[in-house]
Order: sequence, then C-alpha cells, then structure tokens
Amino acid sequence: MESALPSMSSPTFQPPCGPVVGRVDNDVIRATGIPYATADRFQPPVPAVDWGSPFQATSWSPVCPQPATPLLDAILGNQLEHLPRDENCQHLSVTIPKDVQPGEGLPVMVWVHGGSYTSGGGDMPITDPAALVAEQRVIVVAVTYRLGIFGFLGDSRGRPANLGLIDQIEALRWVQRNIAAFGGDPSRVTAFGESAGGDAVAHLMATPNAAALFARAIIQSPPLGISRRRERMTAAMASAAEHVTADMSAAEVVQLQPDVEKLSASFGLIAGMPFGTQYGFPPLPDEEAIDAAWDRVAPDIDVLIGHTSEEARFFLSRAPVLQRLTRVPIVGRLISRAVVGYVTAAVYSRAVRRFADRHARAGGRAHTYVVSWSAPESQYGAAHTIDLPLLFGNEEAWKRAALVAGASWQDIDRHAKKVRQVWADFARGQLDDSGHIPGVLRHKLARSATRTATDQ
Repeated sequence: MESALPSMSSPTFQPPCGPVVGRVDNDVIRATGIPYATADRFQPPVPAVDWGSPFQATSWSPVCPQPATPLLDAILGNQLEHLPRDENCQHLSVTIPKDVQPGEGLPVMVWVHGGSYTSGGGDMPITDPAALVAEQRVIVVAVTYRLGIFGFLGDSRGRPANLGLIDQIEALRWVQRNIAAFGGDPSRVTAFGESAGGDAVAHLMATPNAAALFARAIIQSPPLGISRRRERMTAAMASAAEHVTADMSAAEVVQLQPDVEKLSASFGLIAGMPFGTQYGFPPLPDEEAIDAAWDRVAPDIDVLIGHTSEEARFFLSRAPVLQRLTRVPIVGRLISRAVVGYVTAAVYSRAVRRFADRHARAGGRAHTYVVSWSAPESQYGAAHTIDLPLLFGNEEAWKRAALVAGASWQDIDRHAKKVRQVWADFARGQLDDSGHIPGVLRHKLARSATRTATDQ
C-alpha cells in the first residue's frame, strides 16, 4: 500500500491500522509508541484494534515493568530513566529516512532488544537506530514486548508460556500489514536482535509461518549454548511464581521476580538466563524437534549470526571470587583469559558455529561474524554488547557507559559506519561472501553454504 510523501511539517502516514502522525527528527522521521497488540496479564496478545482518528505517534514506547539492573546501568548507563513503564507494553516505533519516497520499498529491519528476557525496551537511547536509518536508507522498527514473569514463565496448568515471543510475532504481523505505507517493502524484512533478542530471533525462525514474516535474520550474541535442557529450572521457577495472580499490581509482580529467579542458582550455566523461551509450548516445537524446525525454514531465511570475541567479560563482575582472582598479578590475567574463553565458547561461540553449519547443510545461506573491537580504557574489552555502540545510538546516549570508556565518539562512529554498512548490505541481500573491518569485525559465509553453492 503506497502512501503520499509525508509533509515535513506534518509527517502523516495512512497504513491499514489507521492514520499515524510522526515527527521529523534531524535526518529521520519517527513514528513512535504505536500499539501493535493488547493483552490481559498471562494471556496471549490480540492485534490492536484499528483506529479512525490520527494516532499521534510522538511518545516513546513504554517498557515492561522490570526490576532494577545495577550491573547493566554501570556498564551501559541507565537507559530506562526517561521511558514510561506499563504492563501494556506491546508498542513499536518506526524510524525512516526523512526523504523517503512514495512506494520506495526500502528494506525493513525489525529490532528485538536484549536484556536476558527481563530488562530493556525497544526505545532505549543506546539502541536509537537513527544513524543506521539515515546512512543506509533502511527502515527500522523497534519492538517492545513482555518480559520476566509477565512474558517468559509459563507452566502446564493454564498459564501460557512464550508470551513475549508471541508478542514479537504480532509485531512482525503488524509490519507485514502496515510497513508499505511508511515506504517499506514487506517482502524484504530482516528480524535482528542481540543477546536475548538474538535468541528470540533464532527461535522466531522455528515458529509456524516464520518465512511469511521475515526473509532474513541477524542473530547477535545469542546465548544458544544455554537454551536447552531448562525444563527443571523453569518448573522450579514457575512453581515459585504460582501465587502471582492477575489481580496483583505490576509493582508487586516485579518485587517478587528476584525471589523467583533465585531458584535458578543451582542449575549451573543455564542460570545465567533464568527466563527464556520454552520448548513444547506454542509457538515452539518440542526440544527434540527444534533442529528439524530450523532445517525446514533454512532455505527461506538467510542468516547472519555471530558473537563478540570476549563475550563473558561482561559478566565477570557478577562473580566476586573470580574478580578477586583476576586481580592477582600475572596469574590473574591468565585466569581471567581462561574463564572468559571457556564461558564465551560454552554459551556463545560453539553454538553459533553449530547453528550456522546446520543452517547451511539444510540448504540455507548463513554468514558468521566475530566482533573484536574494544574501547581503550574499558575493563570489559570486546565483551557482550560491544556490538551495540557500533550499530546504534549517539554520543549523548553512550557518554555514561563504562563499556566504551576512553573511546572518542569520533573513533566509535568511524568504525560504526562500516559495521552499519555490513548489517544493511545483509538486509539488502548484498553482503559479500567474506569481509574484514580491521580491528573491528570479520565475517564469512559458512563453509557448508560455500560448498553447496559450488556444487549446484
């Protein structure tokens, strides 16, 4: 569906959901806080009712109520202080180039935020997509969805699992129905996400009709190494949350969540992400069938999947004993390197390679990448989330983040322009088989995919 070129004084679009009024913000137009679904507590979402009067899409999407995250605030800066909180958080924000043309059919990138399925929101300042949109002439849709007890803790006694994942499916359906009116091409949708968001994108691929919702997937630092064999941990947490009811206030639910999380502590590495997707509950298959589900969709969805070179350095501050050991002269550095290498491989890198190789063997096209850039004065190195400043945000958004300590924004942005080019080239279907940004990123086509292409 085409839309008239929006007036710069009043950027109004006419999608099937109803008229949407956005705002001009430097080189982009933003239409923010658009409702894509509604849901009662512990109930599946239903599409938002269409509206007739113009919707003023000028407020940020509310975030799901969530506990405080001191570790994240220290490393990334407090990203939620200016965002509203509302259990009815199923909203999305659309960012498009200011000079979008009618019927232009730009590639669309749908962002699923990370945060261990317990924190964050689509409109956090550090994931502002304005630079990506303006430089690369793509459209970015940022999705906010239910988290924690609200969205990722179901049971077998009537409380649905995977509600946050089903929220994301509704958002992708909204995109398919409405994005053409904003200048986007619904046949060129890329779902992309980082950390839990990357894990979500991978699992969205295994849901029914995934290929009808997106054609490409960028899966950034997915903790796929801890996504399986979680039933006992989840059951223990769900049992502890039985007394959480639909009548409690959202604040009471948030207050109880840390106590529910504590029950995961004895389950080893998988406790690093207590909440998550649950196999065997809609819309996901049983755990033993997940690889087959991914194989079926492989020929229809291209994948770019990867990780940072030192993922686990982000989490060392959660382990005081390890922190003390790493401060021991000489030996401490060796201990730190060994622990970071082990956890990075166990949670991220081995599973990333397996995912890419399986996808290629099943007839799909898969690129892998590794991000190695780090800020000169940051104790975190090339840690988990270091890809975010290379894709999103601006100097103001990142100025309080320890992750990028000592790096000038000019230096960050110089590298980021090249990384954004890689992501956008993939979304356009134009990514080279291999590439290298010195000191920042390497990517290559999975070997199985190369052999398949050669053999055909």
